[in-house]
Amino acid sequence: MLKIFKIVAILEGISYLVLFANMLAIKPNYPDLYKTLLYPIGMAHGVLFIGYVILAILLKYEQNWDWSKLGVILVASLLPFATFWVEKKYL
Repeated sequence: MLKIFKIVAILEGISYLVLFANMLAIKPNYPDLYKTLLYPIGMAHGVLFIGYVILAILLKYEQNWDWSKLGVILVASLLPFATFWVEKKYL
């Protein structure tokens, strides 16, 4: 399950950055394209985020993580680039 979590962590981080890129680069110049891309990118990010959180909680018990480690891993899901850092440092 740890390998799956690593993959989800990387994909979640990429989807977060793609969502920001859509908002910052495409929205000002191409508002119609922004609206078209927002739903599929947002949905993919949402599903990956939920998967990340659920897998982190399951791994807490499987890997006997302490609560502080789980807290750091869960907070990392809210910050850009942090899931990449978690994947390298904690996993």
